[in-house]
Amino acid sequence: MSYQKLKVRKLTPRIGAELFGVDLAQPLDNETFREIRVALLENQVIFFRDQNITIDQHKDFGRRFGELHIHPAAPSPEGHPEILRIHGDANSKRVAGEGWHTDVSCDAEPPMGSILRLHTVPDTGGDTLFASMYAAYDALSQQMKDFLAGLTAIHSGEQVYRGRYEYDGGQRDDTRKSFPVNEHPVIRTHPETGRQSIYVNASFTSHIPQLSRRESDAVLGYLYAHCARPEFQCRFRWEVGSIAFWDNRCAQHHALWDYFPNVRSGNRVTIKGDRPFYRAQTPERTAIAA
Repeated sequence: MSYQKLKVRKLTPRIGAELFGVDLAQPLDNETFREIRVALLENQVIFFRDQNITIDQHKDFGRRFGELHIHPAAPSPEGHPEILRIHGDANSKRVAGEGWHTDVSCDAEPPMGSILRLHTVPDTGGDTLFASMYAAYDALSQQMKDFLAGLTAIHSGEQVYRGRYEYDGGQRDDTRKSFPVNEHPVIRTHPETGRQSIYVNASFTSHIPQLSRRESDAVLGYLYAHCARPEFQCRFRWEVGSIAFWDNRCAQHHALWDYFPNVRSGNRVTIKGDRPFYRAQTPERTAIAA
């Protein structure tokens, strides 16, 4: 589309774009908001630079796109249950997002999208990779598309969250907690664009119940490797005040932990989504509605 309020610079032809000409600390007029939304749907992940916003402004921006999601496992800063703190330093044993995934795909209604702002970045390292699951689906043979269309996959929060987070008094005792486990289609139809994408990921997906365990492992192993092909990706270099906003319904991401022992820190808000579905032979839209 033609943008009037924003300058949009694509990172690659398949995925990713930087947006210029907007200050997210200021109220958004309807046309600017519409263009941001269209840019997200067209590019799957969009990036903003030099955004000096407060936590409340961060949440307000997210709420323009829908109700905010509360993470099922990670503790939040006091008074801000909608905020997920992203932090890595010399004391970290692991960091958020270090494997390819879509956010909280174990939920019955996984998030629509996530908006991450970093306020502290290492001098080198700490980039995030994003991969287009539209492109990954389009690159499959028709025979493979037909085979996968009838399958579902189990997405488990147990294998990601159990024993990971500190709770009251810095304890990791989560024996009283339960984490979501849900079944979603392997091929997902985007509810707004109508496009098909691959919807399994190496972090949350445990198995395909229609197949034997060995068959499931083989198919999933192929899909994980296929989805991580470099030609489906863009790479974002963070700066202080940068924001990434990704469409969780059609993109995966991988936060590189190559900056140890340096600090990388920020906050994320996440927007509620809907239940994934597959609709056969959905025509691709030639234009995205406002």
